[in-house]
Amino acid sequence: MYFRRYFCSLTAAGHRRHYQRPVKQVIKSNFPETLSEIKESIFSSDFVAVSLQETGSYSAPWQKCLPIDTDETAYLKAKRAAERFQILQFSVCPFSVKASKLIANPYNFQLFPRHEVKVGMPSYSFSCQSSSLASMAQEGFDFNACIYNGISYMSRAQESAATVQTRSVLLNGGSLQSTSALSVADVIFSERIKTRVKNWINGCNNQHKTEDYLISSLRKLVERCENYGSRPSLIIDVCSERQVQLTSEALKEFVNIVLVRRPAKTGVEAVQVVLTSSEEDKNLLVKEIQDLEEEQKRLVSGFREVIDLISTSQRPVVVHNSLKDFAFIHEKFLAPLPPTTNEFSSSLLSVFPHILDVNHLMKELGLFDQMNNLSSAISYLDSRFSASIDMEVSYEEKTDCVDVHGHSVTKVCQLFVKLCSILKISLEIPEEGRTQLPALLQCSSNMFCSSDVRDPCNDDVRIWTSKSRTVSLRNLVFLWGFRRGMSAQDLKDVLCNSHDVFSEEFDVKMVDRTCAIVVFWTPGFSKSFLGIIDSGEVFSNKLGNMIFEGLKAADYETYRRVCKSDFWKPDLAECLAQATDETKVFSGAKMQQEKSVICWNNDEMINLDEL
Repeated sequence: MYFRRYFCSLTAAGHRRHYQRPVKQVIKSNFPETLSEIKESIFSSDFVAVSLQETGSYSAPWQKCLPIDTDETAYLKAKRAAERFQILQFSVCPFSVKASKLIANPYNFQLFPRHEVKVGMPSYSFSCQSSSLASMAQEGFDFNACIYNGISYMSRAQESAATVQTRSVLLNGGSLQSTSALSVADVIFSERIKTRVKNWINGCNNQHKTEDYLISSLRKLVERCENYGSRPSLIIDVCSERQVQLTSEALKEFVNIVLVRRPAKTGVEAVQVVLTSSEEDKNLLVKEIQDLEEEQKRLVSGFREVIDLISTSQRPVVVHNSLKDFAFIHEKFLAPLPPTTNEFSSSLLSVFPHILDVNHLMKELGLFDQMNNLSSAISYLDSRFSASIDMEVSYEEKTDCVDVHGHSVTKVCQLFVKLCSILKISLEIPEEGRTQLPALLQCSSNMFCSSDVRDPCNDDVRIWTSKSRTVSLRNLVFLWGFRRGMSAQDLKDVLCNSHDVFSEEFDVKMVDRTCAIVVFWTPGFSKSFLGIIDSGEVFSNKLGNMIFEGLKAADYETYRRVCKSDFWKPDLAECLAQATDETKVFSGAKMQQEKSVICWNNDEMINLDEL
């Protein structure tokens, strides 16, 4: 394997210039040859880093993962993003650490969803976030090349549905799977199939005899005969899976035939009996069909074969944002995302047993707040720790121009190795232990996080990313209906000393331009404030004027209901108002129902007394 090392140099102006390490760019044309190459790289490496570039991640500021989000609401936001947006680049980098040297094998796959095989599946559609596309365009991303040459794919669930519609599998060698005895109808069906095939083979062997063309054509039409390539074949319609098994079992005595299961294009399945001229011709046909099946499978699954390779290898997967990235991976390559975080974790870990998020390792150093992006995190570590990493890339660049796409995955590798070096975690894993994590990494694996890193069992959240202070969800109140243009400080000035609940310490933070969150540091004050808003109590101060003008408030549970609903609007205030109205309607209907039940019970009691 060829290795090239890149060093820093000085430009003519004296500035330091860093050469980009080459990343192999993979599109539809070179995907088949790359597949075997990356398979070898994955299975010979100790870890696999991945990095994704999507058409977007959120449609409004409040829809991105915020410090106030719990694991549940963060997952619901990631789920919505994965269902709406599309992956255009998927970078994969199998890597190992040998003799304190990072050996990386980076690949960048350009993806574009399309149906390579016409199977009647719904057309793909996805949303785009203008800022994400603009950022990709600034990096020189060629959208035309992606659309025309991007690698297609299907999820496992989609492929399973497509296989039902397109399957054309060999049936030779099959046996009756049912343990029940053959019924009279089964025996009659099998004997009729035997007789029909026997007569058809005799007719094919005697076809050298002179026969009127019209009669020959009518006979083929009646017997449902057609050619399979250059070989004669007979079509047998079947109504059930049992009839497929019966047909396969009944025709085992015929030596020079090949049975192929045809897809149900018109709602009726069929078994195609192909007649071969010899044992050699039969083996040749079987190989042709198997090759066609493999080619169709490759076209259907597409890039998902890479995902399957990573899963099969059982190598630990290293990412920068595990929740977001794996929500996309699950939605696009496995199956539709489940409704809850527990189901998501269970489904995902059955495919990828070891997932490592560099955010959690940053937390171990107490440096999570400094991690705005990969480059800044690496620079921050370089400036404060002596943890230089010598990196080699096992890909020979064939041109003088190094493509800029996909380099984020090498940064993930670098950051991960730097963090492990600082934390004194050895990454030199023996070959027999490649599916096992070092003990110090085991405790940091499979912890899916949002924009914040916290104890998953703790329901407290942070309000500011830069501050470690947390608050209980019960002490948070969402405010909306205030005048446009008001800042958090403006709101705090209005609220300060306007009521006893604001006599103690509290804070205000804007969630978006229409909604703010009030943090009560004194337990119980949030509930009192919500009661004041609901009671319609009249105030003579600025707070009273704001309530009169339409100031509204809601607890965290209302925000949770918004995240669970399908009512996602650009402004959080509109969503909270909708959720609040629905709650009032539901509560009113429930009270009315309870009253009806009480009245009905009273009527019953009266009738019983009269009796």
